[in-house]
Amino acid sequence: MIKVLLVDDQHLIRQGLKALLELETDLQIVGEAENGKEAIRVIPQLEPDVVMMDIRMPVMDGVAATKEIQQNFSNIKVLVLTTFDDDEYVTKALQNGATGYLLKDTPSGEVAVAIRAVHKGYTQLGPGIAKKLLNQFSSEIKNRSNQTEPPLGLTELTPREKEVLKLITSGASNKEIAEKLYISEGTVKNHVTNILSRLNLRDRTQAAIFANSFLSYLEKVGEDK
Repeated sequence: MIKVLLVDDQHLIRQGLKALLELETDLQIVGEAENGKEAIRVIPQLEPDVVMMDIRMPVMDGVAATKEIQQNFSNIKVLVLTTFDDDEYVTKALQNGATGYLLKDTPSGEVAVAIRAVHKGYTQLGPGIAKKLLNQFSSEIKNRSNQTEPPLGLTELTPREKEVLKLITSGASNKEIAEKLYISEGTVKNHVTNILSRLNLRDRTQAAIFANSFLSYLEKVGEDK
């Protein structure tokens, strides 16, 4: 059973989501909160697996709440469900640790699928959101990757970090990377943090797009061992 906490400042939205999601036999709505601050307060007692987070809320918005949740409850997945697809909101939410970003017009069945996916560690983006990110990131990264030699940050990664980056490019989650490389998920998370820092990237999505430009270089990882 996946335990879900609904966070939205509109009572009717929370009730509608609750009614729809409770039709799913593997999902349990363990509580509700009307803003980010209240969500953080109730998390210790409710122990949700996934937090469904709105963005614009009074007291504490979803971007700030997502950041605090990831700092204090890193095992909890945050799935943003909002009416806003503004580039800045999307980028900040994902940068602060959100595992997914969907719009509220997403069919309830797809929302349930997304909850199951983020619970497993996969990133879930609505079709329009994914396109926005790809357009935004590709223009930024194109200038950095338009060269014959890999950038200094990439060459400075350790062999293990290059292996992790290659697996990120294939779409693998932290859990899958850990199983593939026979290391802990915590170690994978540390590698990912270091990779993003060295390459000056914001998140896994940027890392995957960036690394795709140098996939032939990363393919050599393992051959040189």
